[in-house]
Amino acid sequence: MAMATPLTCKTMLLMAFVVAAALSTASLAQSPLQNNFYGSSCPQAEATVRNVTEGIIRNDPTMGAAFMRLFFHDCFVRGCDASILLDPTSNNTQVEKKAIALRGYDAVSKIKAAVESVCPGVVSCADILAFAARDSAVVSGGFASFAMPSGRRDGVVSNFIEVLQNIPSPIFKLQELISNFAAKGLSVDDLVTLSAAHSFGQAHCSFVNGRLYPTVDPTMNGTYAAALKTVCPAPGSGGGDPVLNNNRVTDPNVLSNQYYGNLVTGQVLFVSDQQLMNSSYTAAKVANNSGDAATWMGQFAAALVKMGGIQVLTGTAGQVRKYCNVVNS
Repeated sequence: MAMATPLTCKTMLLMAFVVAAALSTASLAQSPLQNNFYGSSCPQAEATVRNVTEGIIRNDPTMGAAFMRLFFHDCFVRGCDASILLDPTSNNTQVEKKAIALRGYDAVSKIKAAVESVCPGVVSCADILAFAARDSAVVSGGFASFAMPSGRRDGVVSNFIEVLQNIPSPIFKLQELISNFAAKGLSVDDLVTLSAAHSFGQAHCSFVNGRLYPTVDPTMNGTYAAALKTVCPAPGSGGGDPVLNNNRVTDPNVLSNQYYGNLVTGQVLFVSDQQLMNSSYTAAKVANNSGDAATWMGQFAAALVKMGGIQVLTGTAGQVRKYCNVVNS
């Protein structure tokens, strides 16, 4: 089973320096979240999440990307409040999870059950998603561990239509991507940095077929396109909608800066990915990230923490769910 290559001490120190510098900014200093929020109320919380998350990913390496994607989808819709985890009810059949097929719900419930067994009613599902995403970067990306501020509370509302209104489309052009991220308080640098989450995970052919048929997108590498066509049948041919790996160049279960090398050579799936090459500024960021893994890792960690602060519920807002898929009665 292929896992991320461990970092050298020098690389880990450089990454730690970059993360510390990024997290010392005024915007993060003013966050309502805190490092080690559960230090007194549930000292075992983060270690419990880490241990279960690591076990899940080592048993199924595709789960690192699944946890990361759940966190992104949660934070971009109503903020990081675990609304993505809520099941349909008789009063609301059109919840967020009905809008797009995501994986990992049962895995999150497994982590939550482990945390509840040591600290009942203390740790929110929103924080569990954040910790699991951080731990996925460590296990699947070889990152040095980094602090993930916590103290989020769980929301009680989940709405299908808000996914369509807030999640960036894989066919977005560059300015649409920039505007979408800016609406969440994220910068162009954050956009380029976090896009490397597409270095691992899977996607359905329907998200890329527009670049393959009826003619191949000229920005896509021809050999790469031909390989994709062996997996993705032409629309209407009766071949269904197969799943393919986001990264077909190197290990598809490793979070890495290989994404940027793939971008430069036209070997990425989505229109929205290739758009990062359409301005001199973002293309320069791509080139820098491609050649400097340690700096990118530090920036990715900082951007993930920043994303984790989007529209959070804290204090007495929301609730701490007993089960992540249903609001407390």
